[in-house]
Amino acid sequence: MEILLCILSAVTIVFLIILLTRRSGTSETAQLSAAVTAAQKAIGEMQSDQLAAMNRRVEDLKTQLERQLTEIRRENNAQLERMQKTVDEKLQETLDARISKSFSIVNERLEQVYKGLGEMQTIARSVGDLKKVFSNVKTRGILGEMQLGAILSEILAPEQYTENIATVPGSRNVVEFAIRLPDSDGAITYMPIDSKFPADTYSAFLEAQESGDKQKIDAASRLLRQRILSEARDIHEKYVSPPYTTDFAIMFLPTEGLYAEAVNRGLIEELQSTYKIMLAGPSTMAAMLSSIRMGFKTIAIEKRSAEVWEILGAVKTEFGKFSAILDATRKRLNQANDELDKLVGVRTRAIVKKLSSVEQLDSDNYQNDIFEED
Repeated sequence: MEILLCILSAVTIVFLIILLTRRSGTSETAQLSAAVTAAQKAIGEMQSDQLAAMNRRVEDLKTQLERQLTEIRRENNAQLERMQKTVDEKLQETLDARISKSFSIVNERLEQVYKGLGEMQTIARSVGDLKKVFSNVKTRGILGEMQLGAILSEILAPEQYTENIATVPGSRNVVEFAIRLPDSDGAITYMPIDSKFPADTYSAFLEAQESGDKQKIDAASRLLRQRILSEARDIHEKYVSPPYTTDFAIMFLPTEGLYAEAVNRGLIEELQSTYKIMLAGPSTMAAMLSSIRMGFKTIAIEKRSAEVWEILGAVKTEFGKFSAILDATRKRLNQANDELDKLVGVRTRAIVKKLSSVEQLDSDNYQNDIFEED
């Protein structure tokens, strides 16, 4: 605003100088020029003072702005530091919580892994022990015998089968189990059952199948077939001897996989036709024994039927005797009835007649007693 006033003053002075120049002479012009020069000088000094004041004011404003900016910057820095500290604390807490949780989860997983490794080691030891057991032929036979005995004891009664018996008279070969089949005359015929478990041959066959080599599979299959045929021939020669036994025996294979392989290779028909040996796995053995149990029930029913017929015959004889006695009793009852009628008719009338005379006599005596009192 002051700059504008100075400019207006200068313009006004110049305008006056121009007017005076037009009206005055040279001397006055010189005076006016001096006055104008003085005015210009004064205006210049005024402008210089104003510019200096403005510069000082600008410097003051600049200093004030710098001070305010510095204060704002310091407050912003302090606030940012507080915010950063808060964020760092929150992040640290969250990070610590998550790390702690992650470590706890990792520890739990590691414990489970260690536990699983311990269980795997136990299982590995158990598998090793089981492998050692299966590598022993005698132990394999005992396991098969135990499994067969469990199936028999679950389905049949103890008196319906026998353990470890020589089915052939005079032989030292003892079969593991034999079912007792009673004949009509009461004699016992044995059905031999023996368990066989060629685990080494079967394991070699399974390993050949896993390898995928056709030649190994064929060779292992032939060995397994020969082993089963050999076991069947051994059972037939040692334990089958009609009429002491049935003309066939049962060979029990303890695993369903081994039984399935025997079935797939057509050994059932071949064993039945060549050695009269029936193959059975755990499930088919149970089905066979259930059929045999039904046969035992049929035999028991037939035996009880004969006893019932004998009882009915005795009842019929006794009923005939009872009928004769009943007829005699009826006759005697009729005779007694006739005698009773005779007794009731004739004798009753005689007794009534006697009683009537007694009553008449009593009434006469009573009247005589009355008259005597009078």
